[in-house]
Amino acid sequence: MPSPPTPLREAIKDLQRRQRRAGTGDHCYPACDHADESCVAHAVGNLCQSFLLSYGVRVGIGILLRAFKLVRRQSYSSLLDLKQLVSEKDLIVREEACRIGLLFGGFTGSYHALRCLLRKLRKKETPFNAMFAGSVAGLSILALDDPSRRRTLALYLLTRVGQCAYNSAKSKNKFHFWGSHWRHGDSLLFILACAQVMYAFIMHPETLPKSYNEFIQKTGPVAAPVYKAVREVCRGSPLDFASLAAYLSTRKVPNPMKLEEFPSIIPCSVIHPDTKSCLAHNGNAASATFKKTFPLYFSLTFVPFVVLRLQKFMDDPASTCWHAFKGAVRSTTFLSAFVGLFQAAICLHRKVATKDHKLVYWIAGGIAALSVLLEKKSRRSELSLYVLPRAADSMWYILVNRHLLPNLKNAEVALFCACMGGIMYYLEHEPDTMAPLLRGLIRRFLASRISNPSLYSNRNASYTYLQTLDSRPRSNSSANGEAGASHSQEYNLESIPGL
Repeated sequence: MPSPPTPLREAIKDLQRRQRRAGTGDHCYPACDHADESCVAHAVGNLCQSFLLSYGVRVGIGILLRAFKLVRRQSYSSLLDLKQLVSEKDLIVREEACRIGLLFGGFTGSYHALRCLLRKLRKKETPFNAMFAGSVAGLSILALDDPSRRRTLALYLLTRVGQCAYNSAKSKNKFHFWGSHWRHGDSLLFILACAQVMYAFIMHPETLPKSYNEFIQKTGPVAAPVYKAVREVCRGSPLDFASLAAYLSTRKVPNPMKLEEFPSIIPCSVIHPDTKSCLAHNGNAASATFKKTFPLYFSLTFVPFVVLRLQKFMDDPASTCWHAFKGAVRSTTFLSAFVGLFQAAICLHRKVATKDHKLVYWIAGGIAALSVLLEKKSRRSELSLYVLPRAADSMWYILVNRHLLPNLKNAEVALFCACMGGIMYYLEHEPDTMAPLLRGLIRRFLASRISNPSLYSNRNASYTYLQTLDSRPRSNSSANGEAGASHSQEYNLESIPGL
């Protein structure tokens, strides 16, 4: 292949210099990265794509969970009956899927629209554009009508922004925590977060989101009336015999009213009335948790992988299913071990002590969190940053109820908007500070060529064309002779696609 003609190379470089000078002029603004379509079409197209993508993920998870439920009932023929598989009566995900789609789609579309508008109004591309566009687009959180869910998402993003800020400061040798080089620092963070979450679940269940509280309750083997009795004992309140006796009567426990009005501790015979052996109870709890949560983990692993990486799934579906199965088994084993260890810590305390204390459940949560070591190293930090917002949410709720923090209406919306501004800044200007999973997920939903502006702001079509020319190997002398014959020719830059 002939070597690239020198006049063409020089012409492209000159075009790039003129574009950079024009970008700083009084009547020009930096070109958008969607030269083949208008700004409005670009924003609307990304809005629709992100809406359909997130909607599909939520509906796919719901359908797969419904299929597991039918299999558990041994109703295999129902899997082929669409009325039973996706009926609105049994698969109530339409409203939630629409709200999630509006959240992601609304953010994506408004973010791209604002970026284009700011380029034209400010006539320059600065970090302020990304931060302002991300903050205003964050108002899409209003698509979720549950304030507790909005608060959880806002706190989750706050932890992510904190992670990015810390990684940025650490990379610049400005600041780092003592012990940040520890190999299991992420596990320590997970342990502290789980300790607070399990303490809140036992002592202050109202401080956790309703859905999260129900998930913990359904996953564990201990009934809600028993936890209520434990909470009353730790607080020194009189025991609610009616609800406890009603529960124990369903378990055929003889003489359930032998408990005192102010007992010092709830015995193991009440915590697990169906099993006399604490060891057998803990084993059964771990086994039952595995059976209950495997369909959920498999759905959460398989559906997003297929939807977000459809081409990879089409190329090798067997490998995708196998990786999803392995990941689901590992994650389910981790959660099963968590439940078993938490129950074991509670039973062990009752073997060695005669008085209960609320601190026991904080410590039990920390001990149970050691099960995170069963997860892959790359997953531990993700789990830590997933649980940490729940712990922060619980702490925030407790402080507000004790009037140590003001209860501001829609504070979670403002926090979410501010955090999205920070997230978009780090995504575009310091992407290496973000976790790879989060960075890839946001870029996938934004469906745009977002990159580091300091490195790629001028990499337009002419840059790509020039890089292509540079990458071609130089040919032999005869080919060079043919190329030299064309050196005197003039090149029409407008004839090159994209220029």
